[in-house]
Order: sequence, then C-alpha cells, then structure tokens
Amino acid sequence: MENKLNATARLLEVMDTLREKCPWDREQTIHSLRNNTIEETFELADAITDNDMEGIKEELGDLFLHIVFYSKIAEEQGAFNLADVANGVCDKLIYRHPHVYGDVLAESPEEVKQNWEALKLRKKARKSGVLGGVPRSLPATVKAFRISEKAAAVGFDWESADDVWKKVYEELNEVEAEFKSGDKDRLEAEFGDLFFALINACRKSGIDPENALERTNKKFIQRFNHLEKRVAEQGKMVSEASLDELEGYWQEAKQ
Repeated sequence: MENKLNATARLLEVMDTLREKCPWDREQTIHSLRNNTIEETFELADAITDNDMEGIKEELGDLFLHIVFYSKIAEEQGAFNLADVANGVCDKLIYRHPHVYGDVLAESPEEVKQNWEALKLRKKARKSGVLGGVPRSLPATVKAFRISEKAAAVGFDWESADDVWKKVYEELNEVEAEFKSGDKDRLEAEFGDLFFALINACRKSGIDPENALERTNKKFIQRFNHLEKRVAEQGKMVSEASLDELEGYWQEAKQ
C-alpha cells in the first residue's frame, strides 16, 4: 500500500511541476484536454481487446494522468482536488454495495447489478429521469445498450428473448419494405429501429453488442489482409483482381 501511495504522491508532484514550468501543460484547460482523454480511452479499449497487459498498463497510466490533470486544474480554481475525487467514488461504492457494507442480501452478480441500478435511480431519477444518466457522447451502439439496460431495470422490457426476436423480424421486414420504396430518410429510420432491436436481442442473450461487432471487425480485417497479401503475390492490386479470385482467397482465409 505504501508503494502505491508513494507512486501517486510522485505523480501529483510531477503534475505540480509541469503546471508551473511547462508552457504546454500550463495553458491546458478541462476543455482542451477533452479530446485527448477520449482518444486515450479508446487506446485503452484497443489494448483490452488485444489482451495486451503491457499496453493496458501504459494506457491506464495515461488515463490516470488525465484524472490527475483535471483534478489539478479544478484545485487551482477552488472547485475540488484529487482527494475529493477519490473520496467521492469511495462514498459511492460503499452506498451502492449495501450487500457488503450493509444488511442487504445479494448472492449473485445479477442481484448486485439490480441493486446497483436501483440505488442509482433513487439518487438520480428525480433530477434527470431514468435515462438521464446515459452520456450523450457515447457511441450509438453502446448508448443503445445502456438505454435498454436502464429501461429494463425499471420493468420496461420484453418478457422473453423470443419476444424480442419477433421484434427483430418485424423491423427487418420494415427495412426491406423501405429499401424497395427508395425513400432513404425512412430507410435510415427503419435501419435504426432494426439495430436497436438487435442490440436488445444481444442484451437478452447476455451478449455485449459492441464486443460482438468488434469481434467481427477483427475477423474481417484478418481475412481481408490475407486476401490482399494473396492478390499481391500475383502482382496485382485488389481492385485489379476478379470477384471470383477475391472470393477464392476469402474462402482460403476462412480456413
């Protein structure tokens, strides 16, 4: 524990020095750091997807730096400091784990999650509604998943996975109908409804749609890279190969 505290104290000291002596660090604001923070978050997500523990350690360090940076700027403005941030999240964790710090029973991860969402709603719903806690800047797939999770937590959900699959097929038929009509605006709306229904089908099946789609993205990239390499061996560009050749290399990659 002492080493962890020493390392944190060292980072705080480095941050103080940079804010005092570095022209770039000195001029940063919470707004100028925002895009960099988002980028660092996605870099951490990439490292997690790749199961790259060394990369995860590095990216966590970068994110930790950003937390310290925001806290330092806020401290200079008299708003809060890193201790306030840490104590705030400790208080939140204790409040939302009454099965650990209180007398509430929760014997499965599902029960813990239900209690967590219920306690969040008790504090936030009066101010912003059930869906108010979903960040506006989330990617659409993640946002749809969180929206449906929160709605389900208060009972607004299909009774079974079969029911949501009926909705998927219903939306698929509507997409097909609009595809034939040629109305792109209505087609976009129906695609959105289909994606939302599919995301709910993932949720009801215990599947994270973002992870599922990223898995397919990686698979496609690996197979396309193989296809590209095989075409290059023939002295061609992908655009110069016939569709039959490309399909053959694609099937080869699948093996």
